[in-house]
Amino acid sequence: MTQRRVRAVFMRGGTSRAVFFHEADLPAPGPERDQVLCAALGSPDPYGRQLDGLGGGISSLSKACIIGPSTHPDADVDYTFAQVDVRAPAVDYQGNCGNCSSAVGPFAVDEGLVPARDGETVVRIHNTNTKKVIVARVPTRDGEAEVQGDFELAGVPGRGARIALDFVDPGGAGTGRLLPTGRVREMIDGVEASCVDATNPMVFVRAADLGLTGIETPQTVDADAAISARLERLRVDAAARMGIPGSAAVPKVAFVAPPRNFTALDGTPYPASAVDVVARVISMGNCHRAFALTAAMCLGVAARVPGTVVQECTTGSAGDVRLAHPSGVLPIAARVRADGGEARAESVTVYRTARRLMEGFVRVP
Repeated sequence: MTQRRVRAVFMRGGTSRAVFFHEADLPAPGPERDQVLCAALGSPDPYGRQLDGLGGGISSLSKACIIGPSTHPDADVDYTFAQVDVRAPAVDYQGNCGNCSSAVGPFAVDEGLVPARDGETVVRIHNTNTKKVIVARVPTRDGEAEVQGDFELAGVPGRGARIALDFVDPGGAGTGRLLPTGRVREMIDGVEASCVDATNPMVFVRAADLGLTGIETPQTVDADAAISARLERLRVDAAARMGIPGSAAVPKVAFVAPPRNFTALDGTPYPASAVDVVARVISMGNCHRAFALTAAMCLGVAARVPGTVVQECTTGSAGDVRLAHPSGVLPIAARVRADGGEARAESVTVYRTARRLMEGFVRVP
C-alpha cells in the first residue's frame, strides 16, 4: 500500500512540540482527520513510545495544530489544537495548549498567512477550541519569524526570540464561567479544591492535603500509583461538577504550595524568595516536566481570585505571579477585576520562544 503525503511543519512551541497542518490539507473534522493525526504522531502505541510517528511518548510531545483562514472578525487565522492520546486511538479537542499557541504566530508569518512587518508582527489568533482570541507579538526579520534572541525559557535549552502572548478575556474558555461551580473552593474527594476556568479548566488542591511538599520531581509523582490514582479521581469528580465529563485532557489537576527552596530538573537551585507559589500539574495522566502553559495561566488568574487555594498559597505583590515548576520559574501577568461582585479575568500575558524544526510532508498509511 502506498502512503498518502500530507504537507506539514514540525515545530517547537514553548516546552511542547507539535505537527502543524494547513486546514485545507486535511479531511473535514471527524474520524478520517483523527486517523491522519494519530498516524502522524504514531498513535496508538501500546508501548507508549510513539515509535512509528513524530510523537515523543508523553502528552507534551503528542500534539497537532491545524491552521486555517479566520472565521472570527477580530482575528487573522483560525487555530485548532488537537491532543493526541499516546496509547489509545483518540484525539481530544476540548482544550487549548498555550505552548503550541506560541508557535502559531511564527507559523502564520513563515507560511505567508499574515504579512510580515520588520521588527515585530502582530498575529491575532482565533482558537476554535475555546472560542477565544490570542494576540501574538512575533519578532520578525527579513520577512520571517526571528529565532535568535536572548530570552531564556525554563525547560528549553539555549535562548531564543521572545514571543509575547496576550490571552484576551480568558475566563470561561471551556465552561463559560471563570468559577464553573459558582464557588471559590469546595470539598472534592476529602480535600479542599478550587475549580477555575481561564484559558482552560483546572482544579487546584493543596499539596499538603495530599501528603506532598509541592517540589516533588515529575518522576517521583508518576511513580506513586496511589497519588496518581487519587489525582485522577479528583480530576474526574471536578470534571463532572464543572460540566465537562468525558475528556482525558481537561480539566487538568494541579497541586500547589507556598514558596520554598527547590532545585530544578537541570540542577539549578532556586531560593524561596525567587518565587510566589509552587505547583505541579498533571497532563494526560503524567506530571508535566515543566508546566502546561494554559494551566499556568489559569493558575495565574486563580492566584488573583480571593479565596481560592491558589491565592491562599501565593505570596508577593500585585505584579507577575512567579510560578515555580519542575524546570524553573515562570512569570505570569494576570489581570483580574471585580465585576458586579464576581471576579472577571481581563487578560493573561506570558512569554515563550518557538522554532520551526522541519518542513515537508508526513506519510500516512
